[in-house]
Amino acid sequence: MASSTMKRWLRPEVYPLFAAVGVAVGICGMQLVRNICINPDVRVTKQNRSAGILENYEEGERYAEHMLRKYVRNKEPQIMPSINKFFSDPNLD
Repeated sequence: MASSTMKRWLRPEVYPLFAAVGVAVGICGMQLVRNICINPDVRVTKQNRSAGILENYEEGERYAEHMLRKYVRNKEPQIMPSINKFFSDPNLD
C-alpha cells in the first residue's frame, strides 16, 4: 500500500509543484517570523501588551522602510527592461 502511494504522489512531474509550494510556505514563514520578532505593533509578552498603544513612529518607520523597499524604490517596475526596450523602441537598431 505504501509503495503504490509513493509511486502515485512522488512522480517527477510533481517536483515543480512541490518546489513552488515549498517556496510559498518559506515566504509565509519568513514573513511570520519577521512580524513576530521585529514588528513594533506586535507585543508577545504580557508586560509589553499592558503598555497599550505606543507612539513609536521612529520604530514603525524603520520597520516599514526595510532594505528591500529602499533598494527597489528608484528602479523601473519591469522584470526585463532590456528586452522590453528592444521590442518597444522603434529607433533601436
